[in-house]
Amino acid sequence: MSGRLKGVLVALCTAAAGSAVTAAGVHASAAFFDAGPRARPAATPTPTRAVTATKPITRGDLVDKESVNGTLTYAGERTIKAGAGGTITSLPAEGKVIKRGRALYHVDRRPRILLYGKLPAYRTLKEGVKRGPDVEQLERNLRALGYRKGMTVDTRFTAATRRAVRAWQKDRGMERDGEVSPADIIFLAEEVRVSETNVEIGDQIPAQRPVLKVTGTDRLVRIDLDADRQDIAKVGRKVTVKLADGRKATGRISRVAKVAKVAKRSDNQESGATVEVEIKVSARSLGSLDEAPVTVELERRRAENVLTVPVEALLALPEGGYGVEVVEPGRLTRVPVKTGAFGNGRVEVSGAGLAEGLQVSVSGR
Repeated sequence: MSGRLKGVLVALCTAAAGSAVTAAGVHASAAFFDAGPRARPAATPTPTRAVTATKPITRGDLVDKESVNGTLTYAGERTIKAGAGGTITSLPAEGKVIKRGRALYHVDRRPRILLYGKLPAYRTLKEGVKRGPDVEQLERNLRALGYRKGMTVDTRFTAATRRAVRAWQKDRGMERDGEVSPADIIFLAEEVRVSETNVEIGDQIPAQRPVLKVTGTDRLVRIDLDADRQDIAKVGRKVTVKLADGRKATGRISRVAKVAKVAKRSDNQESGATVEVEIKVSARSLGSLDEAPVTVELERRRAENVLTVPVEALLALPEGGYGVEVVEPGRLTRVPVKTGAFGNGRVEVSGAGLAEGLQVSVSGR
């Protein structure tokens, strides 16, 4: 049994033990000690007394959980820098989701279009340019946007590619020159959400000036877990996320940092090493909240198909350890128990004579 559980049980049960052990019970315990350890009974009849409340022994799974504070945010934040200098003429609203083929912002009324891909735009693509995977990436996006007539998706920028680019430029209100430069497009892995704007409409900016901060659309919870407890956070394990308004969502641990970090308190003293844990959560279940405080329930231990009793049914025995009082018609029997997992106000117990459905006393506890 963990030290934490032992402390809880002692606090809950000490008072109960004092009320439950009568003078006769004390004499019985003394006689028991005189008899030696081999004479220790599995259960000890206790003097008849009024039992005002009982609860049943149940069988099932018991989960011991630990709650940790965290922050709800979005995954994959990055900064978008200007592809060309000029005057900012249009910006998206914070929180807006930008999909493939849509403008992230405008400079001199010229849109910077989001396309999907892992390779950054690093050169102007036009007819006659050297073959490359960036050409294939552009053509794949043109096809996904509906500009596919006569164009083959490969590494060559052909006349058919140029025609597709011109048609796309016409529909987007761009100059129809059949060429695509890094000032016109930006390749990102997927749709993004605007988290912050770093400029204002009307600002004169140079190339490479930070314009926006964007994130992915996946929801993420970050927690800092004490390094000595990181064994309870395993990648792939399900957790429960609780919002301040009472809503709950199921998440899954997606990353556990391999290197611990040491935080400092306001007095500049170290407060202990922690590891950062990231948890993916369904966006649908959490709405649009960002940077909101949450509580994450992590599973410490799971005991399957075990007997359990309410914590308040435990009492501290004079000879040490814990027991329960089994209530049967006309008889009250104190049974020593071995405790195990703890969770949701119940504790795993085992001992001679215990069975599912038996009633245990919780009177005065």
